[in-house]
Amino acid sequence: MRLRRSWTGTLLIAALLAGCDGGGAAAPRRAFEERRAELQEAIRDNPQAIAERVELARVAIRLGDGVGAEAAVKGALAAGAKDAALRPLLARAYAMQGEGARALQTIDAGPIIPEMIGEAAWVAGDVHLENGDLGAAREAYDRAVHELPRNAALWVDVARFRDANADTLGARDAVDYAIELDKANSAALAFKANLVRTEDGLNASLDWYDRALAADPDNADALIEQAATLGDLGRYRDMLGALRHAATLVPRDPRLFYLQAVLAARADNYRLARSLLQRTRGELDDQPSFMLLSAIVELELGGEAVAATWADRLIAQQPQNFTAHRILAAANWADGDADGAIEALTPIVDRPDADSWSLLLAARAASELGRGGEAADYLARAAMLTRGEALPFAANNDYGLLTMAADAAPLDPAKVIPAISADISSGNSSRAIERAMRLRDANRGVADAHILLGDAALAGGRYELAVQAYRAARDLDAGERTTLRLANALFRAGDVAGSGAAILALRDSQPSSIAADRLAGHLAMDLERWDQAIAYFERVRSRIGDRDVVILRELARAWAAKGDDGRALPLIDRAYRLQPLNAGIMEFYASLLDRRGDRRAAADLRDKSAQIGR
Repeated sequence: MRLRRSWTGTLLIAALLAGCDGGGAAAPRRAFEERRAELQEAIRDNPQAIAERVELARVAIRLGDGVGAEAAVKGALAAGAKDAALRPLLARAYAMQGEGARALQTIDAGPIIPEMIGEAAWVAGDVHLENGDLGAAREAYDRAVHELPRNAALWVDVARFRDANADTLGARDAVDYAIELDKANSAALAFKANLVRTEDGLNASLDWYDRALAADPDNADALIEQAATLGDLGRYRDMLGALRHAATLVPRDPRLFYLQAVLAARADNYRLARSLLQRTRGELDDQPSFMLLSAIVELELGGEAVAATWADRLIAQQPQNFTAHRILAAANWADGDADGAIEALTPIVDRPDADSWSLLLAARAASELGRGGEAADYLARAAMLTRGEALPFAANNDYGLLTMAADAAPLDPAKVIPAISADISSGNSSRAIERAMRLRDANRGVADAHILLGDAALAGGRYELAVQAYRAARDLDAGERTTLRLANALFRAGDVAGSGAAILALRDSQPSSIAADRLAGHLAMDLERWDQAIAYFERVRSRIGDRDVVILRELARAWAAKGDDGRALPLIDRAYRLQPLNAGIMEFYASLLDRRGDRRAAADLRDKSAQIGR
């Protein structure tokens, strides 16, 4: 009897540690499903089997089946397994079902055998990360890595933690080590793809998604992320193929319905988009992207009140999300609430870099409220078609209090960033740069730290330092926020060619970037490459419609330069109707009418332009 118990104990420890061994390749889903069937058959033959039930729990965990894992662990406990050995696995099962508090309670409920300490810490780290408690997550993961230093799956979760902590370089190192430990680990390869998508662009990530799916064709997370990337690249047929495959694996995953809703909205099928969004059953309601799409869809379908509710929720979470402010303003205006429209637009129109669309809507709302002078000011600013310089975000507290708080905690971003803004606003750019450098030095793997230094340097006129900082940020994140800053800093530093190259690099790495297409179009206009300019501007126009006056004007200029006044005239006419007070548009429109022989209309436009200029 003692020999039997010893042998069973050995099998149990082996089963427990099977999921802690990071050396072997991660098996594809089908292999795990086959193994689950074999284990279930073995348990039917021997209902008192413990090791088989523990392995079954491990397999269920790998298949994402928290309920099945819980049942297998409880079955092993009922068959005589020790709580101290299985407590971490039971906690993992609870965590997978969204019961994080119960998982932590399970871990803390009693002793844990030494072989499972690392697993327990790992589960705790995952729960703390899900709860947003990054400090507790860091401590738990540190303990887990100490106990399980060569577990590839653990290192993938460490990479996720570091990414959530904005430590891009640390996340990259962690996932690279996971791949080094297990080159066929599909989860590691898929997360690497996510990082590459941020660091190097959409196209660069596709090879990594392919590698992840080659390792496990049924990796649902990889399929969904690949689908999102393909959609951003405009490869909608391929996107649908990936989504359909994922739907066979996780048919109720709300991300599937959200991505299909994005696709439907892009095709202007807003009723289908609304139906798909509703099928998420509220599971994504707190996600900013979901709120934004819901607001857009409801506004397009005439549900102004619902659209305003979604936009309000998004603004509460992201006060500086100006797209949400514009949607809220449009919804309020369409619902007859001019006061609400003005209130929504105020954070935008109070800035010197306000866009013309917001200024025009603010003018209409102010006019509706009888505030003629305010409306005229907004119209005049909109007619300029040139946006001012963006200002640093406002610091609401006393300058002395802000600087004292930052001096006391020079590495706390929550205290340092407002102080940097206050320094810049007070003209003390050298102090702002000093603070930003200290924060950057402590967080070299964080793109935001380099961006902050670049912004401070740019405000202080130290363009070379700004270029260096933005280059470092772009090495970690090749998106719009870094590349456009770099292009601006290069231009101000006198490197026009470098600025253009940065914009074109963004265009190549992020084909869905409207800003990249817009700027690339302006570059092409400067070089008199009319066909390229038309291609870039038409891509923007296809995405945003005929509401951007500058795009319409530039398209008209490009077609006119090619000698095709027939195509130029409707475009400049549309631009004129949107901005009837812009003298430059009137002059160009008049010149086209002259060339078409309509001299009377051309003369009328020139007279109007002259009157406005007085």
